[in-house]
This record gives sequence, structure tokens and C-alpha cells, in this order.
Amino acid sequence: MTDATAVRGRLLDAGRPALERALACADAVAAGWDGDATADPVAADYRAALEAADALDPLVAALADAVAHAGGDLAAAPVAHIPYLAVAGRGVVLRGPLADGGRVVATLAAFEVNPYRRGPDLPAALVVERRG
Repeated sequence: MTDATAVRGRLLDAGRPALERALACADAVAAGWDGDATADPVAADYRAALEAADALDPLVAALADAVAHAGGDLAAAPVAHIPYLAVAGRGVVLRGPLADGGRVVATLAAFEVNPYRRGPDLPAALVVERRG
């Protein structure tokens, strides 16, 4: 059984450069606001910033590495698209379906919502769960 705590630890260690690049993209999005918050949706701008920084594939690779390091096997090789990676108003959601059932879900909460504000930095920004 893949342990979410072990996956999170590996992401914060070996996957940190990918996570920090994604948070730097969130900083760039927030820098374009008038003030420290906005009511405008941020997901499209955040995805565009992540794509421009070539940040999506490294995030997926970091999740695959973390799951393997935690002793898990992914049921499929994740790619930087739905359903494995989604960019939402809160941040990036990575989903890794596990060969033994269930999935690992890692959320990089780059933004707080209502209104949108830049969220916490690492390690607080990263939440990892095992579901199913």
C-alpha cells in the first residue's frame, strides 16, 4: 500500500524543484493583480504561466518518482493533462492511479480562493492523500 506521507516527503525532497517552479509561476500570476487579491478566475492564467515555464511535465514526473519511491506502482504512466494533472483556481492537482487500486492525489495549493490570493509556500502548500 502506497503511503501518502512517504509520497509527500519525496515530493518535498526530490520533487522540490518542480514544486518551486510551479509556485514561482503562481507568484508571476499574482504579480499581475492590482493589489494582493483578485476576484477574477486565475486557473487559465496559471496554466498559461506553467506551460510557458515548462513546469507541467516535471510535476507529473515528480509524482511518478514519489509514488515509486514510496513503494507504489502506478496503473498508468501519468501525463501532464486531465485526468492526471489539472490546473484549478486553487492550484495544481496531480492524480496517480495505483496498480493496487485507489489513487494518490497531490494538491499544490498555490492560491487561496474567494477572493483569490497567493497561497502558502512549501511545505504548507502541498497536501497529499490516498483515496479509494
